[in-house]
Amino acid sequence: MKDKVVVITGASSGIGKACAEVFGRAGAKVVITGRNKEKLQATSDLLTDQKIDHLPVVADVSVLADNEQMVNTVLATYGRIDVLINNAGISMRALFEEVDVAVIEKVMQINFFGTVYATKLALPHLIKTQGTIVGVSSIAGYRGLPARTGYSASKFAMQGFLEALRTELLKKNVHVLIACPGFTASNIRNVALAKDGNVQGESPRDEQKMMTAEEVAEHIYIAVTQRHPSLVLTRQGKLTVFLNKWLPKKWMDKLVYNSLAKEPDSPFQ
Repeated sequence: MKDKVVVITGASSGIGKACAEVFGRAGAKVVITGRNKEKLQATSDLLTDQKIDHLPVVADVSVLADNEQMVNTVLATYGRIDVLINNAGISMRALFEEVDVAVIEKVMQINFFGTVYATKLALPHLIKTQGTIVGVSSIAGYRGLPARTGYSASKFAMQGFLEALRTELLKKNVHVLIACPGFTASNIRNVALAKDGNVQGESPRDEQKMMTAEEVAEHIYIAVTQRHPSLVLTRQGKLTVFLNKWLPKKWMDKLVYNSLAKEPDSPFQ
């Protein structure tokens, strides 16, 4: 990673922020993006304290023009792009019969189209460097999760897009990694959208028992340097993917339903 240019969307917190530190400490020049200027600056200050060469760019991945401006700024500053980590994302928690359709549209726009926009604009430069495209997906991209229909749909879409793209780029030696962390301690559940589009606020899960964002970032770093096509993390995540592949769907439906029904304030109770 020495002197490689690594672009990380949604780097104001959580996995994106952790990736900025991990890749930066490995010698990469790190570009961090986010919608919130104050939070992005806080991450920038942290990287400065660690003497990591970086560039903060305020940008909303769900806006095509913001992605174009971001890529142009990166090229003007560093002249190349070696790694694009599509990390920016948002979740939701509500029954489909109750949720406002605008919530699902917003989740799709950020999680799926944000990945499409950033990848589309960075791709010519990643082809030149024979670089890496990372999609930070979720176990919800392998197994649809109840009360998270929009989130699951966005991650299924992301994974299908990146799998198809990986095949297209096979002869151009561009590496595509689909990373699925499983439940990770971050603020994604705190800022998840409720049925009316308002922020959920409190996480419905015990964050202390989850893999940390820093651990996830270390795994992503290794998968990028070793050019793995996929990454599934946590014992629960690996087990879910395995069981969903081999168990009858009616059994798996019951297992997933019963597991998520145990969450505090679950809509299934």
